[in-house]
Amino acid sequence: MSSKRPRAQGDHDARKRKKYRSDGTPIWGRRVIEGPGVWVSCIKGKERQAASEVCELFKNLAEEIWPETKAGGTTDSENSADEGEELSLEQQIAQEVSAMKRPPKQELFKNCPTDTACLLFISCQPPVDPVKLVEQHLKNVDETGVTHTKYCMRLAPVSGSSVANLVEIEALCRSTFAAAFAEKPFKYKIELKLRNHTVLARDTLIAAIAQCVPQDAGHSVDLGNPDLVILFEVFKSICGVSVVREYQRYKKFNVAEIASARQIANESSSSTKRID
Repeated sequence: MSSKRPRAQGDHDARKRKKYRSDGTPIWGRRVIEGPGVWVSCIKGKERQAASEVCELFKNLAEEIWPETKAGGTTDSENSADEGEELSLEQQIAQEVSAMKRPPKQELFKNCPTDTACLLFISCQPPVDPVKLVEQHLKNVDETGVTHTKYCMRLAPVSGSSVANLVEIEALCRSTFAAAFAEKPFKYKIELKLRNHTVLARDTLIAAIAQCVPQDAGHSVDLGNPDLVILFEVFKSICGVSVVREYQRYKKFNVAEIASARQIANESSSSTKRID
């Protein structure tokens, strides 16, 4: 005779019941790729090496942009010891116990598995802003011609992500665009990239994204010379969005092409100087 307790109807209903976020949007399931971060295109077969080098690069950039992210830091007790004050046995024990209880510092950057060749997603933790992080790196590469990476190609920042359904896409875009389009009327362009996704058609996505741009602020579409570019990337059932500047100038955020262009420009300048 079975000893299993029959499942109550209430348990079944609770499993079926939708859950919602604080902003009213439904939660459709747990995601491995989530939150702010950066899509990284890399050389096939070198995904692990690319993840290691780009995390190290981002860590160094973050310490320059947000100094509070630097590793280390001392407590008041440690400072007093550094100043030459001798701690009593009780103080030393208290300091060690405090250090043991201190929660481990959260990693700013984490490689999230995509199980896809040539593609990485590096998640970012506050205070890191992926757009500012990537734009600073692109500026550095443009000025120096040095990428500081060997296997990474294109970087696409993600200010926020969601499940790729129209309800959550519209909520995500409206929250992202509110600040990005607040300053003045902008000319903008939508740059849409689909990877391993066949559920939503390209035209449907573009229309949904466009209607989330504030309609009463004088913004207009300009495919040739936009002030802002909306980067919208869909990967399987996940999507991410950001709003960036200088997209055309920085070779669609392809760091290898930026470095190559700078090196050619430097060589041309050197040749001109020798002729003069």
